[in-house]
Parts: sequence; structure tokens; C-alpha cells
Amino acid sequence: MDRIPTGALLSVLAVLLILSALFSISETAMMALNRYRLKHQAQKGHRGARLASRLLANTDKLLGVILLGNNLVNMAAAALVTVITIRLFGEGELALSFATLLLTFIVLVFCEITPKVIAAAHPEPIAFTASYVLTPVLKLMYPVVWFVNLFVRGLLWLLRIRPAGEGTAQLSLEELRTLVLEAGHYLPPKHHTILLNLFELQDIRVDDVMVPRSQIEAVDLEVPLETLKNQLATAYHTRLLVYRGELDNVVGILHARRVLNFVSDPGVSVEDLKEVIQPPYFIPSGTPLLTQLHQFQENHQRLGLVVDEYGELLGLVTVEDILEEIVGEFTTHSPLEAGGFVAQEDGSYLVEGATPLRELNRKLGYRLPTDGPRTLNGLILEHFQDIPEAGTSVKIAGQPMEIVQVQDRAIKRVRLFPPVRAEAPAEESPVAS
Repeated sequence: MDRIPTGALLSVLAVLLILSALFSISETAMMALNRYRLKHQAQKGHRGARLASRLLANTDKLLGVILLGNNLVNMAAAALVTVITIRLFGEGELALSFATLLLTFIVLVFCEITPKVIAAAHPEPIAFTASYVLTPVLKLMYPVVWFVNLFVRGLLWLLRIRPAGEGTAQLSLEELRTLVLEAGHYLPPKHHTILLNLFELQDIRVDDVMVPRSQIEAVDLEVPLETLKNQLATAYHTRLLVYRGELDNVVGILHARRVLNFVSDPGVSVEDLKEVIQPPYFIPSGTPLLTQLHQFQENHQRLGLVVDEYGELLGLVTVEDILEEIVGEFTTHSPLEAGGFVAQEDGSYLVEGATPLRELNRKLGYRLPTDGPRTLNGLILEHFQDIPEAGTSVKIAGQPMEIVQVQDRAIKRVRLFPPVRAEAPAEESPVAS
């Protein structure tokens, strides 16, 4: 090496430092790649993405060739700096120490931190370009990499550490939900809302979306024939609950289109009507919406009756009710159903007492608790432990409201004041107006 000019040695040192920087930038870029975006790019036929995907499929071999090359050039650079220092300044300890510190600074700044910061900011173009170089280098150095990995695997075995499986890591439901939340700027608002609603579907029960028992449109087979015909002729829904005497004595479900002749033909009887009644489909209370949607699909049903553990009828839920939880409302409401919000000039709303709390929170931005009663009427009755009088004001979960109308042992109408954004106590004492 004494015959090699010092200028040539400095040139070789510069090349080694450049190679060290290239290995560092390649390592960070490959590790920082988004695996799902990489898979998408590879499926589209991007050659660099396919090469990167193959390299990442064997992470131990990829890291082996990168770190092997990086350490080789760094050690060669250290040896070369020692030779150059001795040639220029002699074998003094001070000169060698200064040269070591200078090389450490240069490697740290120019070959490690800066390249890795750049690679973390722009991983795809760097990784795809590096894949064209790393692929043949891995093939060339495969025997050495394989030999080194033997010791790595042996050490992992001694430490009882199992390396992660190949392929893309599995995402949990919560992680996937966070991914959708973070990608909100890249999705149309409607699509973003639908995806978030899908994640929440497993946490929502049929009790949260069902039509309550008191609002079910049903017909009684024991009423006079003319009354029965009038009910069928003026029915709002296409499917009606049929019962005998009491609502808990369910007979089945009747499709209105199948009884058009029954309404207009004076010669038919109730017995003729029974022939077109379909058997009822019952749903246990507390069933998750996602599970029930699958059950509807498997059983070829569109409507189910929600019953409690004693078999008593609680309400009715349809496929449309579940779909509205995903895509939003797209059907009109029956006059029997609550859900109307009448805005007032002072910013408050007049709301039906039977309105579901989830609907109030979703549509009007309130933060009423939903882990107890399902409706506004139930929430107020639970708070008072009694039936309050009209004109009573109360604050629940920090939200002020006024009871406007009470009828038949239930709260029919409530005035809700503008939503309170600040955190508030769960309950406060009612204030009589």
C-alpha cells in the first residue's frame, strides 16, 4: 500500500463512505416501506415494487446483505483512515485519536443520520431503485449471508426468540379503524363515514336500532272483518305484524301486496288471510347488528322480531334498519315512528320522547349516555326515578333540557337546548321551572 499515492487512498476512502451511505439509505428505505401500498404496487406490475417485495419476504437475508456490506465498507474506511493518518502525521496517538473522531463524525452525519432521514421521508423511490442493486448483490453474496445467518438463527434459538413470520403483519380491528381514521383526507367523506360505521357495527345491538313495541304497525285477527280490511287498506308498511288478542301472541308477518284481493273481495274471510301469513322470525335481545345482518342473509329474511329472555316482544328490526346504520337514512319514517327534530329560533330542538339517544347524538351532536336506556324518554325517567310533570327542567350528562309534554305515563316531547361541548358531570340535580 506504500506504493499507492495518498490522493488515490483519499479517493478510495470517499468511495467507501459513499457506499456506506448507500447501504444505510437502502436499509431504512426498505424497512420504512408501507407493506400494503407495496403489495398494491406489486400487483399493478411495478417491477421495482415486485423486487422489493421479494427482498422483504426474506428479511433476514435482506438485512444480512445490507449490514454485511455496510460493516465491511465502514471497517475498510477505518483501516484506510489509519493508513492515511500514519502516512501524513506519523504514528502519534493524538493524530490517530483525532482521525478516529473525525471519521466517526463523518460516518455519523453523512453516512448514517442524513441518508436515513432522507430514506424515511421518501422510502418508495429509494427502495425501488435500491432493489435493482440489492437483488444481484444478494445473489452474489448469498453463501456468505447464508453462513452468517446460521449463527444468527442459532443465537435466536438459544434465546428462545422466534422470528416473525413472513408476509404482511395482521392488523387488528382497532388498528384498521385507526388506519381509516388517519386516511380520512384521502377518502371521499361519504366513503369515510361508511367505513367507520362498519367498524362500529359489531358494537351496536339490535335493541339500539329496533322499532319499539309501542311503534310497531300491527293488525289483530280478532277485530271485526271490516275493521281488519280498513287497517290493511291504510297500512303504511308493506310488511305487517299479525297477532291475536295481545301483541305478545304473534301469529306471523303479512305482506301487504299479497292481500290486495282480500281487501277488495267481500267474499273472503279471516281464514283466507291466514293462508298468506308467513311464520315470524325471532331475534334474541342483545344480538350484534353485524351478526344479525349475516343471519338475515343466511335465513333469507328481511324482518325480525326482537324478544327478551322471557319471550316477550320488545321491538322489530329490518334489514333496512341495519343498512341505515352503515350508509345513513334513505327511507321515510312512518307516522307511528319518532325521529322528528323541530328546530327553534333560540337554537333548541323539540324532540319526541321516543327518539333513540344514538340518533340524537349522531344527528344533532349531543353527548347523551347510551350505555343505559335507549330512548330520551327512558333516560329522563331513569334520572328522576319517577314520571316528571310537564314544564320541569333537568340537566343530564351536562345537557340542559325541558320536558314539554307528558302523556300516558310517558314523556312525549322534550325541548333540547344547544349541545354542550365541554365535559360535564354525568348527572346534576333537576331544576324545577
